[in-house]
Amino acid sequence: MNIHEHNSLARRAFLGRTAQGVGGVALAALAAPRSLEAAPQRGVLPSLPLPQKAKRVIWLTMAGGPSHLETFDHKPKLAELDDQPMPESMTKGQQLAQLQGQKLICFGPQHPFKPMGPSGTHICELFPHIGSVLGDICLINSMTTDAINHDPAHMFMNTGSQIAGRPSMGSWVTYGLGSEAADLPGFVVLTSLGRGGQNQPIAARQWSSGFLPSKYQGVQLRGKGDPVLYLTNPNGITRERQGADIHAINLLNAQHDALTGDPEIATRIAQYEMAFAMQASVPGLMDMAAEGPQTLDLYGCKPGDGSFASNCLLARRLAERGVRFIQLYHKDWDHHGGVKDGIKFKAEEIDRACMALITDLKNRGMLDSTLIVWAGEFGRTPMSQGGSGRDHHNKAMTVWMAGGGIKGGIVHGASDDLGYAAVDKICTVHDLHATMLHCLGIQHDAFSVKFQGLDAKLTGVEKASVLKDILV
Repeated sequence: MNIHEHNSLARRAFLGRTAQGVGGVALAALAAPRSLEAAPQRGVLPSLPLPQKAKRVIWLTMAGGPSHLETFDHKPKLAELDDQPMPESMTKGQQLAQLQGQKLICFGPQHPFKPMGPSGTHICELFPHIGSVLGDICLINSMTTDAINHDPAHMFMNTGSQIAGRPSMGSWVTYGLGSEAADLPGFVVLTSLGRGGQNQPIAARQWSSGFLPSKYQGVQLRGKGDPVLYLTNPNGITRERQGADIHAINLLNAQHDALTGDPEIATRIAQYEMAFAMQASVPGLMDMAAEGPQTLDLYGCKPGDGSFASNCLLARRLAERGVRFIQLYHKDWDHHGGVKDGIKFKAEEIDRACMALITDLKNRGMLDSTLIVWAGEFGRTPMSQGGSGRDHHNKAMTVWMAGGGIKGGIVHGASDDLGYAAVDKICTVHDLHATMLHCLGIQHDAFSVKFQGLDAKLTGVEKASVLKDILV
């Protein structure tokens, strides 16, 4: 008999020889059903070197690349130069996406801006609800990114690298801090599609755990219909019986783990337990009966309709239940044409919901401990594409942050007069990640994992700086 045959355990023999056979496990499940449920995940950081202002993150991803020029970056000079040639001094030798080599014409903002918030910050008039909470928001109008096409740009924004296979932000955060949720994943993803219908795919690799253990990967919940497939048991299968089966399977897995030391076996055990716990917790999570009409009116949503607004309400409920990282993707921001109507549709879908999320968290005393980030994967060109749209652009974009550790009512940095390139207090994606980790109490340049002989970090090997002037 070789070593593999010797180490193999027959399921019948194991269950027959152990005191915790199926009958014993079933009896234990009836006596103490919570003993079969998952425990909160512990992180690998024994202590936090920095004060922890934020306990959790809600990341609002505007997938497709929202135009900063029709949202939060006021450019009256661009309006003056509408339909005139773009200054060659700005664009010569610069990387463009689909406009490379074409005649470049200035394209003025398609909607008026007006002063809003306590400081009279000019933002697009299509966003009055966000304007009403600008006192809680820090606008970053000097964000840049390295990527200029959708998938690598999402990858860079999520992982700090354009190369697939790196851990996402949510995975890094839950790996470091763990989760306070016993019966829900520590990292949850929700997606929604707007009226424009440009349903560009969002690949699951965007919330992958990469080279971290796979139990830290994001778990996608569906905002419409069954949130998780196969959530209910087949007819004739009771929760007690299923719990007994899972417990028995995990005993076998634990025995195999002791023999092999494979971290993915420990992940398998944890995921069996989490799946069992979610069968009880998810129906309650999705049941909005406890949300009164005042809350539903605040968000302007119909629970369970799969909209961005409904997902924002669900994000607040997930945050209340201890989920560490919640990422919402709202698609259909890729306005190569029809940006005027496209932005109008997007504003109708997100403006009220973003305000409601901030207001709801604030009313519940949770905003100070919840970091909210609003971002796309890149910005859009101040030059026209096809006469009515804007091309991808990575030299200037707007990101905003609110809540845990962030100073509200301010604007950080600026782009030039035409919104082509960031020129003041230029911010990189690595700086954004470093600032997020700082708010969570993690020192970004000391938070690493050995991978292929190197100290891999979310903030990469390039210099990253915490945006200290936006912190409270």
